[in-house]
Amino acid sequence: MSDDVLTTTDDGRLRVRLVHDEHAENPRNDDETLVHVITIDTHLGHYHPVDKDGGPLAEAWARLKWNRWTGVDTFTRYVSIMHGGIVLESSPEKGPRSLWYVTGEEARAIDGGLLTEGYVEAEMQEYEAWANGDVWGFVVEELVGWTRDDNPNQFMETWEPVDDCFGLYGKPYARAEARKAFASYVTGTVATAT
Repeated sequence: MSDDVLTTTDDGRLRVRLVHDEHAENPRNDDETLVHVITIDTHLGHYHPVDKDGGPLAEAWARLKWNRWTGVDTFTRYVSIMHGGIVLESSPEKGPRSLWYVTGEEARAIDGGLLTEGYVEAEMQEYEAWANGDVWGFVVEELVGWTRDDNPNQFMETWEPVDDCFGLYGKPYARAEARKAFASYVTGTVATAT
C-alpha cells in the first residue's frame, strides 16, 4: 500500500491517505455505460479490444475501415449526418486506438444533446485511467492509543481506518474526492464508510 498522506488535522489525530486501487474493475463492464466503442487497432493483439461489441454502428465501421487514411473521418461524418450522433477518437500512448460514439437518439436520452461530448469524453478518460492503472482509493484514519492489559505502562499508537472509498479513476480526481470526504468527515457530516 502506498503511504501518500494528503492531509492531517491540526491535532494530528486524523489523516487521509491516497491508496492505489490494484483491484479496480474495468469501467466498461458496468451496465451503466452509455457510450459505444469500436476498437480500431490493438497493436497486433498487444491490447484487448475496449468492448467486445462495437455497438449498433459496428457494421458501418466494418464497411469503412478498409481505408485507413479516411475511414475514421468518413465514419465520423456518417454518424453525424445519418444518425445525429458524435464520435470521439482515442489514441492513447499505451492502449488500443478506438472510436467512442453515441447516436443522436442516445445523446438526447443522456442529456438532451447538450453536453453529450463531455459525457463521451468522461467515459473515455475513465477507461484510459483504468487501462493505465490510474485508479485510486482513499482511507481516512484515526490515531488510536493502546495499552497492554497486563502492563499499562506499555503504550503504542497506530493508525486505524475509520472510512474509505475506492474505484476513483484518475489521481487528480481521487485526490480532490479524498480531500472533500476528509473535510466532511472532520466536520462530522460523514458518519459511514463507503
